[in-house]
Amino acid sequence: MPFKKLMMVAALAAASLFAQGTGDDDRIYDQVRLKLAEDRDVKGGGIDVVVKNGVVTLQGKVQTDKQKSKADHVARKVKGVTKVVNNLKVELP
Repeated sequence: MPFKKLMMVAALAAASLFAQGTGDDDRIYDQVRLKLAEDRDVKGGGIDVVVKNGVVTLQGKVQTDKQKSKADHVARKVKGVTKVVNNLKVELP
């Protein structure tokens, strides 16, 4: 496994220790973060994810409307997600 991917997986694992919610919420959190980080359009960088009872809230800043829309789409595709609240702000760098 390339070093960069290994570091990303380690960071996601550490972040999941601080996530709150049920076991399902923890799994959803991990999956959403991983999918956002892997997506070439979104790149997961400035997006905070909060999960409570299957509801995913996306917060933070992205650079384009496409990134905002794609992040929403990626989160909705994760098994167990019941709703996505997309509070992402589009701001140019």
